[in-house]
Amino acid sequence: MPTPPFLLSTGQMRRLSPHFPLSHGMPRVDDRRVLSGIIYVIRHGLQWRDAPTAYGPHKTLYNRFIRWSRMGVFDRIFAALAAQDGPPGRLMIDSTHLKAHRTAASLLQKGLFPAVSAVPRAA
Repeated sequence: MPTPPFLLSTGQMRRLSPHFPLSHGMPRVDDRRVLSGIIYVIRHGLQWRDAPTAYGPHKTLYNRFIRWSRMGVFDRIFAALAAQDGPPGRLMIDSTHLKAHRTAASLLQKGLFPAVSAVPRAA
């Protein structure tokens, strides 16, 4: 297997590793390789099965991403990194990354999403 092109340096991994959950039982697959694979898939908008084999099995990337997302690992990492520099002077949102499926509009009608404003909707 070829050496994967790591997207995270050893210094970056040192900053992130305190937020990783502890390993139970068998040791985890290389965190640096797996996180680089997750970043690669998300950055390029790929499906998990299209991840380069250099990052390991796509199922490992997917399972780690789902498990750590549910555990809030990525939320803690983002919060810790954002807190280091203090509040930003400017916030920007790139609308090309705000996507919703066409069925998302029905969530409001089903009561699964809070109303955005107090303005009454047309019947």
